[in-house]
Amino acid sequence: MTAHRSPEERAAAGRAARKRLPRSSHGAWIPSADRPDPVATLRRQDGGRVPELLPLRYARMAASPGAFLRGAAAVTAADLAALPHSGLVVQLCGDAHLLNFGLHTGPDGTEVIDVDDLGETFPGPFEWDVKRLAASVAVTALDNGHDAAAAGRSTSAAVLAYRSTMRRLAGLGELAAWYGRVDTRGMPPSTAPGRGHREGHDDAEGRRTELPPLRHLSEAAGGRLRFVAHPPVLQPARDADRSVLLKTFADHRSTLAGERRRLLGRFHAVDAARTSAGVAGVGVPCFVVLLEGRDAGDPLFVEFKEAAASVLEAHLGPGPHPHAGRRVVAGSCLVRAVDDPFLGWVTGPQGRHFTWRRLNDVRGPSEVPAMSPAELRRYAALCGAALGRAHARGGDRIALAVYLGAGDSFDRAVRDFALRYADRTAADRAALLAALSSGTLPAACRGGPEPPVPELLTGRRSGTGPHRTA
Repeated sequence: MTAHRSPEERAAAGRAARKRLPRSSHGAWIPSADRPDPVATLRRQDGGRVPELLPLRYARMAASPGAFLRGAAAVTAADLAALPHSGLVVQLCGDAHLLNFGLHTGPDGTEVIDVDDLGETFPGPFEWDVKRLAASVAVTALDNGHDAAAAGRSTSAAVLAYRSTMRRLAGLGELAAWYGRVDTRGMPPSTAPGRGHREGHDDAEGRRTELPPLRHLSEAAGGRLRFVAHPPVLQPARDADRSVLLKTFADHRSTLAGERRRLLGRFHAVDAARTSAGVAGVGVPCFVVLLEGRDAGDPLFVEFKEAAASVLEAHLGPGPHPHAGRRVVAGSCLVRAVDDPFLGWVTGPQGRHFTWRRLNDVRGPSEVPAMSPAELRRYAALCGAALGRAHARGGDRIALAVYLGAGDSFDRAVRDFALRYADRTAADRAALLAALSSGTLPAACRGGPEPPVPELLTGRRSGTGPHRTA
């Protein structure tokens, strides 16, 4: 059991961190001469993905600097790992970009602003998440045509909200801080339901890159629910994959706590489909299983996704959970505000690691690329507050609050870092475009059909490395 520390002792840890790494030093960032090549860093992730989907992944990343940043968590992790850090460890989201937040609806109907995908979650220095989020705000602002001054203001809004949230929660008792929520009234009015945000909904060929709202994913045919195909983001699962999914789902159900197992037992699986949504996860085997409850008007969607090592592990060493799926689940339970009764991890075919989670609609700004500077500032502040709430649960909020302080020194420094990193992201995207043009990276055939994708669960993909087992 961790030894209890008084508020004074926790505050002293924050003051000690200031001496190790002054807040003003967070603004300094110049790529070193030996900085890893960003394209090579991305290529190292190819081995664990479906080769037929790699052109799709790179095509989506090439769409804009913002899209590149979404898919380049490994690049950002390497850059941040080269910097001195505060030593204040939290449960990192690992991929805290602007579009990984949104309005989530819990099983009880409560809406909260929360993180969506936590596939990279891992314990690490708190500022890594803050800097990646700030960089994504700056990149989005510049993508939207805002000038550098406006981009800096939006970035500062996100960091100020993070710092203010941390300081507010530091003054609360443990239960009040743990169950704290972010006020959603500041959400920009242009919100729409969906499994993603407007950025990246269509690729260069006009094809969707995000799943549509859940109500459009299924239909009743012959009295039974079935998935509706939405190529390329949702395609029917092959028969062999469907069989493995249904068996693995039964195994997963047996691992849930008694009351949750009983609840899930009131649903039965009726269909399965594979997904290729988003940017960062394209090529990672991912499926959605359609369950029917009381009748065809009572659907439930659960996502089954392969889990691999976090991009942060290469720089922070092994974590407390050898099973990658368990790492994701443990991190999700720690930092997310919405409880998922069906969240779980399981070892699948060939010892590969997977997670299960309930899929629900995430509401976010429907037109992020059209956001005005004022709208972007409001949304960035909400995301910063949500990140602060998450870190307050997964770290020492009192030490963090003391480190951040009442002034804006940290805000200004991270703003400067984010603007510098936005320039670097644009250059990295240019390197990606050059690699696609030269054939160094696999490019999609413009206007051509989607490549056939083999069974993803019944055999190892070429280049897939071994997974650790629990």
